[in-house]
Amino acid sequence: MSQPFLIAEIGVNHNGDVDLAIKMIDSAKKAGADAVKFQTFTADALVSHGTPKVPYQERSTSPKESHYEMLRKLELTRKDHIALKSHCEKAGIIFLSTPYDIDSARFLHEKLDVSMFKTASADIVDLPLHRYISSTGKPSIVSVGMATLGEIEEVVDIYKLNKKSSLTLLHCVSNYPCTDESLNLNVMKTLRSAFDVPVGYSDHSVGYIAAVLSIAFGASVIEKHFTIDKNQPGPDHLASSTPEDFTMLALAVRRAEAMLGCTTKKLQEEEQQMALVSRKSIVLKKDLRVGEIVDETHLTLKRPGTGLLSREMDNLIGRKALRDLSSGEQVFYHDIK
Repeated sequence: MSQPFLIAEIGVNHNGDVDLAIKMIDSAKKAGADAVKFQTFTADALVSHGTPKVPYQERSTSPKESHYEMLRKLELTRKDHIALKSHCEKAGIIFLSTPYDIDSARFLHEKLDVSMFKTASADIVDLPLHRYISSTGKPSIVSVGMATLGEIEEVVDIYKLNKKSSLTLLHCVSNYPCTDESLNLNVMKTLRSAFDVPVGYSDHSVGYIAAVLSIAFGASVIEKHFTIDKNQPGPDHLASSTPEDFTMLALAVRRAEAMLGCTTKKLQEEEQQMALVSRKSIVLKKDLRVGEIVDETHLTLKRPGTGLLSREMDNLIGRKALRDLSSGEQVFYHDIK
């Protein structure tokens, strides 16, 4: 089983500062992430004036700042994107960015040649965006927070029409942070069963327990918001993991993956010595003389487990001893006939 693909979602936590974004890339790499993810958008293309903030954004940004103004400050220029992708390549970590419109997706595909796409839960309803991304033939990860199965089916059908594109669905709950009661990780089994595609998990909960649990539900991708300082201004910092948090998450996820192992039930190599010592073998409960017939009064079970197992007891009864045997000896077929 391959290890889950770990994405550190920097998102807009760079606060529009490329130097800070570069520092975050390096921190995410050190923390064990396979990829960092940004967001590619312009406020003008994304938000109508008068769009309200959601409660978590209100709590973590200035009340004087509109939704549009909040996002306008968090934009990355095309030049910024090029610099960040270049730094990722030098650092040995994969650059990803979520496009919020077709022009942004085209830029990521044609100019940056990203290795894969990742779309936001909110854009499950942007079917033209998904049609474009599907047309590129690149692997795509689609978050499905807030979505119904019917809405997900519409998007899955778009990707399945293009035989060259591969799709992973990312279960999440679109609240920052979300409650334990809302996580419903069992939905990952539903998504895999309903759509026959790989599934992953984008974790918006507190801590990393949910991310580790998602491994048991078959998560092939795990995403977690990432910041280097939860106290920075901006909408997503409070619900993000620090480098220390992400390091713990990565270590726990890798350990959980190792723990799951395979579906074959077998004697593990490290159990073999224990089996030889602590299992029981057939031994004589009393002396057995040559020519004497074995009956159940002669036999018992004791450690170690290096002899015949209890399943052979019935086969020994009624046989004749070929030599004198003492109480406490293990019994083998070459001793009787």
